[in-house]
Amino acid sequence: MSPLSKIQLHQIFNKLDKNGDGLVCTDELMWLLERIGVRTNRVELERFVGDEALNAVDFLFFYEALTIGGGGSLVREKYDLETRDEVLEMDLRRAFRVFDLNGDGYISGDELRVALSGLGLWDEDCGADCEAMIAAYDSNSDGFLDFHEFKDMMLFDSLASP
Repeated sequence: MSPLSKIQLHQIFNKLDKNGDGLVCTDELMWLLERIGVRTNRVELERFVGDEALNAVDFLFFYEALTIGGGGSLVREKYDLETRDEVLEMDLRRAFRVFDLNGDGYISGDELRVALSGLGLWDEDCGADCEAMIAAYDSNSDGFLDFHEFKDMMLFDSLASP
């Protein structure tokens, strides 16, 4: 597979998300995989995805896993991951790196804004919201999110979602 940019992946995600709910279901993923020549079955795909649908960030990780895994191996065991918690930890670290643009181990309000903009999720009217989002989960009040604060934020948001 040729590498796709995040913009291209975001455009693909939007086209797959036919009902506009911000999620791509396994049926839509199956259709996409068949179109690009990846052979799998629904059970294997659901086991790989770990859910019935992917949001935009999960879709980026899904693409990465396909390209890293050899363009079609949908078996998580290939990565020698023992538990679902290790998979979650790995996914959260990847997501953290998306936002930690300078690689210093911290996410600033500016990095959050730039990363959200790069993912097509930035709205010019929400400039102060990035600092407010950082402050809401910044447990040591240093103005940045470290990985553990980011993880707490992501896990809290996923637990709070219906």
